[in-house]
Amino acid sequence: MEKQPITVQGLEKIKLELDERKQVLRPKIVAAISEARSHGDLKENAEYHAAKEEQGLNEKRIQELETSIALAEVIDITKIKADDKVIFASTIIVQDLETEKKNTYKIVGRDEADVKNGLIFFGSPLGKGFIGKNKGDLVSIETPSGEKSFEILDVKYI
Repeated sequence: MEKQPITVQGLEKIKLELDERKQVLRPKIVAAISEARSHGDLKENAEYHAAKEEQGLNEKRIQELETSIALAEVIDITKIKADDKVIFASTIIVQDLETEKKNTYKIVGRDEADVKNGLIFFGSPLGKGFIGKNKGDLVSIETPSGEKSFEILDVKYI
């Protein structure tokens, strides 16, 4: 498998989730399984089956997080001089030329993307459209909801 770029903050968030799942959630699930087992016949014990399913989902997510950490290629944007160019991990302020609305986005890796919170995956239509552009550029991007035009107002490396 190939390395996956991730920001310093993104890696920290993944490590925190992994720790929470291993140290807090896993013991709770084991206790719930134990409690459900004590209720007798496992074939018709809904609590037991629900706890086992939750255990499977938690273990799967732990495995995903561990893989993400193993494949992480951490990019510390504060150590890169890019002269107003949009690159991985940069934070940009853009204005939608149709609505005049301003948005702030950070270009991030797949595991940390969260559009609602302004974290856009570098491989998404928006991410691909902004990367390589400069402060002041006008950008047209084909999105799932149609073509959008933006002006890049600022580029920060924070």
